[in-house]
Amino acid sequence: MKSLLHWLGTLWLFAAAVASGAPARPNILFIMTDQHFAEALSCRMGSRYVKTPALDSIAATGTFFSRAYAANPICMPSRNAIFTGRYPHETGVTANIQRKLDPKEFVNMGTFLRRAGYETSYSGKWHLCYDEKDIESHGFETVKGKGLDADTARNVVQFIRQKHERPFLAVASFLNPHNICEYARGQELNNGSVGTPPPIDQLPPAPANLLPPKNEPDTMTMMRQSYHATTTFPVGNFTPEKWRELRWAYYRMIEKVDAEIGKVLGALRERGLEENTLIIFTADHGECAGAHGFNQKTVFYEESARVPLIVSLKGTTKRATSDKFVNTGVDIIPTMLEFAGVEVPKKLPGLSLRPLALGQEPARWRNHVVVGNNMVQGGPVGLLRPATEGRMIRTDRYKYAVYLFGQHRESLVDMVSDPGETIDLARDPAYRAVLSQHRDLLRAFAAERSDRLVADLLADDIKARPFTSEGVQIPRGEKKSRKKTAKEG
Repeated sequence: MKSLLHWLGTLWLFAAAVASGAPARPNILFIMTDQHFAEALSCRMGSRYVKTPALDSIAATGTFFSRAYAANPICMPSRNAIFTGRYPHETGVTANIQRKLDPKEFVNMGTFLRRAGYETSYSGKWHLCYDEKDIESHGFETVKGKGLDADTARNVVQFIRQKHERPFLAVASFLNPHNICEYARGQELNNGSVGTPPPIDQLPPAPANLLPPKNEPDTMTMMRQSYHATTTFPVGNFTPEKWRELRWAYYRMIEKVDAEIGKVLGALRERGLEENTLIIFTADHGECAGAHGFNQKTVFYEESARVPLIVSLKGTTKRATSDKFVNTGVDIIPTMLEFAGVEVPKKLPGLSLRPLALGQEPARWRNHVVVGNNMVQGGPVGLLRPATEGRMIRTDRYKYAVYLFGQHRESLVDMVSDPGETIDLARDPAYRAVLSQHRDLLRAFAAERSDRLVADLLADDIKARPFTSEGVQIPRGEKKSRKKTAKEG
């Protein structure tokens, strides 16, 4: 009976795929870079300062999602959201912490696809809250992690070239352009040198939004000072020229990882698998590279929180750009499952991008996206070591954020007239109604997804709440790893 049911299920999947014009049960290649801002591709910003032919080739056959945001713009919260399809406040991974997730409650991407009959492989950076050696916890039949980007590409190429009796899920998790963290600190780059910056007239310009936003909440002023007080973020005294050098190096690192991605795509072409392999490309978070005086990530500014996202199945998906709001932490697994013909579990809060990538209008879609953060990597400011959590909502016109601590804890930016986020409107009386609308959206999200932090954020009409000597209370299990977190950048 089980065999008959399995056969009928396979036949139904095949019929559905044929009807939609897509190949039945395509292979899935999931490519991730680390610390990659959404616009840092030559297909987006032009090729004067960066050239990304491999990634451009994926965009040429698929849909680029221009409003894709990380669930929480730092490595482990974002990655563990992506690989479980659950928000960071649900997984409890809100900072770079070491803990183990319950694989029954938080089913991993590898397990989802393995149960669906896929051969599963993972190569590259891990940073997931599962035991790499325990296949049953994460579902990846082979895991080859902790290597450099050249090793990751080599491992994925070898996997693709193997004979496969089943469709496969291959994860290629690259490190670069994360080396920009080490570059800012003057450290050795483990994925190889990028050389010496050219003369200043050949460097990319400093960001137009280099200065802090006008009227920014004191929360962010305090956190900027705190981050600059550490050796992890030693950019407080960077001149515009120094930022230009950093941005030049950042683009070189993107080109280095693009070359490795090109090797993986070449293996697909060699095997004739391009039209039977769904390619999803994204990054765990972005890189500020000087925006508002920050480097790295964690903050809600666009350069940190918005990420590249391309969904491509050559010959099936549409070459297009979509401005629909996407949360990469919850939307990627539903997309994979729907392309694979697998029912999306009701517990998963995300939406499948498949209809959008096929050029279809989805039955329903969100009109905003919610992002969380937990800024705990800073150093002392006077007698304080400040830390704070926050939530951000991006709607069609506005970006709203609220934080746990500060005299003025809210921020509001008009993203249409001010895409560089240079003027904060939260204290402008003319925007009281807009603030209220966004608070209500956040309350509704909290009620739907059991986000308990929101009630605290919005309590007492967002009255002033000074930073304390302890900062945010660190969840149990995070205290021991806080020093390590600061070092990891």
